Amino acid sequence: MRMGILFGPILDGANTNALAEQVHAYLGAGFDSIWSAQAIGRGFMMSDPLMALTVAANLSDKVELGTGILQLPLYHPMEVAHRIFTLHQMCGDRLILGVGAGSTQADYDAYGRDYDGRFKAFNETLATLRDIFETGGTGGANHAPWPAIKGGPKLAYGTWGKGVARAAREFDVWIASGMHRTPDEVCAVAPEYRAAGGKRAIVTTINVSGETDLGKLKADLDQYAEAGFDDAVILPLPGIPSLDQVRKLVD
Repeated sequence: MRMGILFGPILDGANTNALAEQVHAYLGAGFDSIWSAQAIGRGFMMSDPLMALTVAANLSDKVELGTGILQLPLYHPMEVAHRIFTLHQMCGDRLILGVGAGSTQADYDAYGRDYDGRFKAFNETLATLRDIFETGGTGGANHAPWPAIKGGPKLAYGTWGKGVARAAREFDVWIASGMHRTPDEVCAVAPEYRAAGGKRAIVTTINVSGETDLGKLKADLDQYAEAGFDDAVILPLPGIPSLDQVRKLVD
């Protein structure tokens, strides 16, 4: 099983090199992928997910990069397609675009969007975005993307419940969140994904802090691997043990 890592919170906003320092630390510890999450209006500042990955793309040339996840209903399709095309050009096939409807009302309130209607909005925005990836534009406007990136990046679906089978049918990757579910709960759904024809499965947002028992974390990671997950992505929190120690928990 591969191990990835999410950008952690920036503790010193005056440090203009904070994101770059995280990237260098993650690369030095040997993580297989670097991911960005999205949170707005929750009482703490998170870096913009696509801008954070732009930093990672500039400082690395091999490690995989992904959004885990981008909440599509918060964006205008042409606007977000422009940014994704640009990031895709920078990092090529290393990019995985993880998308979803989100599950936190505060993010929608911050944008003045309808939280209850997020799944309908997700489906509509996703359909338009897929069309833009294939054709370059919509509604008479066209980005005229470079031929090398036409078609867009690999797509991952961050979802649960009924969405798991859809992830298997319609997406390249399934992303399951480990933040609010136990390893038993996450692993119990893996057979459903495989039975529906799913390929790559990623469990993400595995919180690791100074209070984390590394022995327990190792057992959880082993359980994910045995259940068939291809990647585990940790979220480093203040006080996290040595990144080298954590990375070595997965061979």
